[in-house]
Amino acid sequence: MTDSGPSLCSVLNPHAWFDPQRLHPEVESLIYWRSAAHSGAALGAGLALLVALACCSVVSVAAYASLLALSAAVAFRIYKNVLQAVQKTNDGHPFKWLLEKDVSVSAERAQSLAAAATAHLNAALAELRRLFLVEDLVDSLKFGVLLWCLTYVGACFNGITLIILGWIALFTLPKAYEMNKAQVDANLELARAKINEISSKVRAAVPLGRKSESEKDK
Repeated sequence: MTDSGPSLCSVLNPHAWFDPQRLHPEVESLIYWRSAAHSGAALGAGLALLVALACCSVVSVAAYASLLALSAAVAFRIYKNVLQAVQKTNDGHPFKWLLEKDVSVSAERAQSLAAAATAHLNAALAELRRLFLVEDLVDSLKFGVLLWCLTYVGACFNGITLIILGWIALFTLPKAYEMNKAQVDANLELARAKINEISSKVRAAVPLGRKSESEKDK
């Protein structure tokens, strides 16, 4: 019996999660630590921001962060102006290269982002409908087990803590998988085989599995 819909086994496929070719080159460089200085700075800045959000309100963090950035920019501008006056040079505005950089979003880019977001949203809605309305009993039971596990996760961690852990994982798991790909693939293959075996036994024992081919054709 074929399983055309997403399954837990697809989640255990590391190639779907850790594929550098699917990422933007700058993102790939950061999370795979191609430049340790840049990756460390991004990780540290993100952690600082998330810890601040855990301690203070979003408005306070945004206001203080903006005030810090503005103060640094004003101080640097004054410093460069004084330096130019002392050296009698005319280097122009210190942030000229940023002021001249195009930061606008083109209509084509906005449309492509909206189309991609809509496609992902529609796929998620279709999958949730399939799971909640029990189109496939085994898949819905797997989903129920996942939700049950999430209740324990929610009891131990709040939302911002999970985001912090996710941020740390973003900078550690891809590189760890890249360095230990053979061992991880071997272990996950065993897990996938075990899950497939259990799912096959459940589908054989429970008559209310995936819809039959005749029902699909209707």
